[in-house]
Amino acid sequence: MRSRKTMAALALAGGLVTPAVLAASPAAAAADSCRVTLYDIDAGSVADRDGRDELRFRVEGNLFPRFDAKYHPMRAGGDGDPADFEHPVAIISRTEDVRFNLRETEGPAWGAGDSLGSVVARGSTCAGLDEGETEIVSETLEGRQPTKYEYVVRIKLTGQ
Repeated sequence: MRSRKTMAALALAGGLVTPAVLAASPAAAAADSCRVTLYDIDAGSVADRDGRDELRFRVEGNLFPRFDAKYHPMRAGGDGDPADFEHPVAIISRTEDVRFNLRETEGPAWGAGDSLGSVVARGSTCAGLDEGETEIVSETLEGRQPTKYEYVVRIKLTGQ
């Protein structure tokens, strides 16, 4: 999703601007860090035999949702948004990585639960971004415990 670089390359290739015009535009500042947020989660199938998973994300030791709910319920074919998980977020430098670990939890304690897999935001991706530029990382998390499950989780890195 490197829109500015892609558009400049397309404009140059199409003869719409000359290289001198591109050079004259102000240089974008390279990002020193990235804000990493949950972008989307889609359920293909769920892990629990009852047909509904009670999900949380663990990010840097914090469980999301944190305050308003103990978990977010999802069924096969369901769609989750950042607000459903109270906006999981992390800040990473160009040399750090962070895991968004999807967890299936059980009551009545509603603790950390079992890991269904992780999506990793890499500092090396952050290092390639300019301030305000975004990159979406998508990962399919799948397994067979206790039943076959599949989730597509997307996280967004924003240079800052």
